[in-house]
Amino acid sequence: MGVIGITVQFLESTWLLITVIASPILKALSKWRAEILSIAASLGSLFEPLTVQKFMRIVVIGAGAAGLIAAAEACRRGADVVLLEKNTKTGVKILMSGGTRCNITHDTDARGICQAFGHAKRFLQPSVGAFPPPDVVAMFNQAGVATKVESTGKVFPESNRAIQVRDALHQMAIDAGVKLRLQAAVTNVTRSATDADGQNEWTVHTETDSIEADRVIVTAGGKSWPGCGTTGDAYQWLSALGHSIVSPRPALVPLVGGTPWMHQLSGITLDDCIATVRPAGGKRKQVAIARRSSWLFTHFGFSGPAAMDVSGVMTAAGSMKQSSLELDLLPEVDDDTLESTFSDRQSDGGRRRVAAVLSQWLPNRLADALVLHAGADRSVAELPAATRRQLIDSIKRLPLPVSGTRGFAKAEVTAGGVSLKEVNPKTMESRICPGLFIAGEVLDVDGWIGGYNFQAAFATGRAAAIAAAGDG
Repeated sequence: MGVIGITVQFLESTWLLITVIASPILKALSKWRAEILSIAASLGSLFEPLTVQKFMRIVVIGAGAAGLIAAAEACRRGADVVLLEKNTKTGVKILMSGGTRCNITHDTDARGICQAFGHAKRFLQPSVGAFPPPDVVAMFNQAGVATKVESTGKVFPESNRAIQVRDALHQMAIDAGVKLRLQAAVTNVTRSATDADGQNEWTVHTETDSIEADRVIVTAGGKSWPGCGTTGDAYQWLSALGHSIVSPRPALVPLVGGTPWMHQLSGITLDDCIATVRPAGGKRKQVAIARRSSWLFTHFGFSGPAAMDVSGVMTAAGSMKQSSLELDLLPEVDDDTLESTFSDRQSDGGRRRVAAVLSQWLPNRLADALVLHAGADRSVAELPAATRRQLIDSIKRLPLPVSGTRGFAKAEVTAGGVSLKEVNPKTMESRICPGLFIAGEVLDVDGWIGGYNFQAAFATGRAAAIAAAGDG
């Protein structure tokens, strides 16, 4: 048998063997054909093209306290975020605040924070309630910023370095994936289209280009400390979009005024006094605002926390003539105690000079000035009743003439801004322009000195981010 014959015989044997083996397999496959096709169909569905969820593209305008928080929060929630800042670095105002220490919040609850904002307290309740001071402190602690509470209730970084606060906020944004663009001053914001869901689409115009966005968060600040870049740019284009702007004015600002004898008190600080603003022409007991804190006499007028806290109310009147300011120099000593002290004609106290008695409570220079102002430079026993009453009035209700303020250049915050009636307090979304969110100092909110305004910036920025990213 040749090679060919052997090969043919081998192939025939192999085919026979395959047929014998494969026959039951083929019969089984035929029997289970329907089940196999069903399983194959199920497996095939796993590899069908997935429906890709659209990423929300958000542009945040302004990299201050509210903007950095908003950008980081929105990015963490899945949005594609671009953060625009006109300066060469983020958080310029943060670096200057609190004497370069940055008072990040106040040691109180959400209600205590909101109470500091006058007409805006109800507006801030939802956002501050969702992100109260303990949460702000925890956020910074987790970012490596140890904090401390001072006797005034102010919360500072333990390092007393504002740059540590700014760096932490900056890094939060970068770590979240925020695309940061510096030296990108925004010149306008316009509605570019309406998407398939009927939502506004936006174009943010800068000095060099334009950026398309699904949502825009405006955290551009007000007009205070213009050297930080906060020059009120946003008011113009927000107004053009239909928003009402409450006239911006300086708040938390030193007051200009006083008299020549008061100017000679420059440099004197009182740790505890009460500044009271009353509406002009109102009843004696009518009070616009009263703040108890420290006070500083200056060469131009008045400063310190108490003076700055009442400044926004005074500028709100439209004219300093529409309100009056008075100072209680000794809140811990009542009128009756002073009356008794300066009526002593029998004991050794009656022989003491009035200024000497007064200096047990007040700095010598201030005591001397008050005595001269009241015409009471004599011994207690020699003090006429009318002069005594005038002296006590000067101590408890010293009228302080005020002609103005140091302006935006020295103001820590801006009063006025976007009307709160046009913004949803839960989401910070504009009621005028859906898809546009407004947070921070650009809103008509201004609170007391002591970390309240940073707390409001953090809370409103976070609320805007959550809603803009679609989680609100």
